[in-house]
Amino acid sequence: MRPGPFNRAIARSVSPWLSDLAGAWIFYSVLPAWPWPSPRFHRIARFASWIGLVIGALQALLCWGLLQLGWTISAAAPMAIALGIWLSGGLHHDGLMDTADGLAAGQERCLEAMEDSRVGASGVLALVMVLMLQLGALIELGLAAPAALVMAGVWSRVAPLWAMARFQYLRRDGTAGFHRRHGRPLWDALPSAAVLLVLAMLQTPVMVLAGAPVALVVAEGLGRRLGGHTGDSYGAVLVLTETLTLVLLALAT
Repeated sequence: MRPGPFNRAIARSVSPWLSDLAGAWIFYSVLPAWPWPSPRFHRIARFASWIGLVIGALQALLCWGLLQLGWTISAAAPMAIALGIWLSGGLHHDGLMDTADGLAAGQERCLEAMEDSRVGASGVLALVMVLMLQLGALIELGLAAPAALVMAGVWSRVAPLWAMARFQYLRRDGTAGFHRRHGRPLWDALPSAAVLLVLAMLQTPVMVLAGAPVALVVAEGLGRRLGGHTGDSYGAVLVLTETLTLVLLALAT
């Protein structure tokens, strides 16, 4: 059945950004899809920080709730970390492991190793180290851990925007190449800037701005090391930025 004039008018009135936001919701999380509008995936990266805000807020809510129930931060922190991994579908942690294996294989075999579905020792070690660093940072943060989870969730999704804008995409037929093909670096940064502006009204400058240098250094450093980026390294940038932001906030408290 063909859609009627009213339905077609509604479809035309939906802004592309709202469809991209719906696409980002599906791509970056395992949360239930929206009933409307239909998702689009052309420029979803610009809304990744919004999804990071939602995931970070849910982690913070869980952590805070467990602390209110009398749990220690040592017990609540692993639960919050596990929730974040589950909500993101483990997509970014998989990229971290593949990137670590690629770096360990050397420049000539880097992309080949990253594409291999088998996880090597370097990938496992990278994941273990990241989880230990996040756990230690959250324990040190204590009652400030919920707020730090929100900040890390946002900044970790900002970091790949720099990687996408600054470096070439290394795989000719890579599935994540659409991020760079459809990206508009200046405009794509605006939704993240809006989120950070709102957070700046609620938190101290140190809490809000701590992730900025981390996001830049991680995306730039990994891009130079690889000579560009892939979908896997986008995920690695995200996880490393999230981890180091938590560590930096722990050091600053």
